[in-house]
Amino acid sequence: MSGSDRRRFQRLSLANPAVATLSGGAALVLDLGVGGALVEHEGEISPGNRATLRIRWYQYEIDLTCEAVHSRLVNPSTETRTAVSHSGLRFVDLSAETGHALQSMMATIVGRILAAQKANAKGDYEGDRIDGSAILSDLGRARRSRIGGLVSYKLKGNMWWRTPTSTTRQPHDGFTVAAYEDETDLEVLCEAYAVSDEEGRRLIRLVAELSVASVKDLQGQGS
Repeated sequence: MSGSDRRRFQRLSLANPAVATLSGGAALVLDLGVGGALVEHEGEISPGNRATLRIRWYQYEIDLTCEAVHSRLVNPSTETRTAVSHSGLRFVDLSAETGHALQSMMATIVGRILAAQKANAKGDYEGDRIDGSAILSDLGRARRSRIGGLVSYKLKGNMWWRTPTSTTRQPHDGFTVAAYEDETDLEVLCEAYAVSDEEGRRLIRLVAELSVASVKDLQGQGS
């Protein structure tokens, strides 16, 4: 993925890579974001070429049309071994259904990571209140409500500042979400952000980015 793509999208590094195929060949998803992925795969692909990435993770099986942004050969082919490459892929021509499935899968992954971090933290939170997947559990219902716009939450000292925004870029000192998100869920997200380390905050911004992506989905459906 290009430098501009990395700045635009939060990416999730998978401690346990997701099993996948790239145009039928074996692959592993190393990093995943709403805009693309870093994949280890059999064979080679040239920048600009398209391929189908099929991700299998628990109950999810998602087919994504991708365009190669960059690719690096990490193991050349031999008489007994197929070449292995690392390729940055950009998702293209996603249907609404595929986009929603990708967002749901990523929210679940992030939620599990946040829940594990919470279990190891000293903070005293009840139940799974800072589980990222629970925080965005109302995404589907909220989409149907069709309340437009985005809201930015920024932490200044010990105070949160909430302002409407038109930019989809995540701020470095907080997060931006869809305006329709439930206030109680957002209070929990703010609490989690305030006590998290930098990696935890990056994961929370990734959760927020999924919310922003759902607004863009709605705008596309309404155009």
